[in-house]
Amino acid sequence: MITAERKPLEEIIEYIKPFKRILLLGCNECVTVCSAGGRKEVGLLASGLQMARLKSGTDIEIQQHTLERQCDPEYVEEIVSMIDGADAVLSMACGCGVQQLAMRYKEIPVFPAVNTKFMGASERQGVWAERCQGCGDCLLGITGGICPISRCAKQLMNGPCGGSTTGKCEISEDVDCAWQLIWDRLKALGLTERYLDIMPAKDWRSGGGSGPRKIIREDLAE
Repeated sequence: MITAERKPLEEIIEYIKPFKRILLLGCNECVTVCSAGGRKEVGLLASGLQMARLKSGTDIEIQQHTLERQCDPEYVEEIVSMIDGADAVLSMACGCGVQQLAMRYKEIPVFPAVNTKFMGASERQGVWAERCQGCGDCLLGITGGICPISRCAKQLMNGPCGGSTTGKCEISEDVDCAWQLIWDRLKALGLTERYLDIMPAKDWRSGGGSGPRKIIREDLAE
């Protein structure tokens, strides 16, 4: 799941400072799950912006709407009738949604209201931890389902560094050593021979360094 956090209110206010009619859009997918940009958060942000403008003595009109997804063009088309009544769009979706809106509605400025953080998993209610960086070359089949790219502070490919102590990372005693987790997992699965294999240095070109990435499913593409 893509995780996000709402930007500071002051930053959002600065974005929309010159505009009086705002279309505030939420997204009913990832940002709803992590309580950053769903229908509830849209309402809270709208109230905060209206109060801020009231204090500054300037008018603002905010139209609220939450799309099923902002990253898909068919849902983005829903707001065609709303665009003419707005001076700017404020999106509470991840960066993918913001860019989809900006690409479709080139005649109007689109601003982000959240900071996209990472792809994460829920540890418990209200807590999400980074588990994937979308590097384009998944190693989970080798490392027992635990990612050294997202979970090792140094992104080491072949075992822990010298700073690992009693299974904890040197950056904090609250952070597990990723390679200790990998070893424990491989041991539990009876696959410790995989630990002996030397993995080559990560080729980050597959992670987007050579340009924008695109996946085309021939059975779905028109």
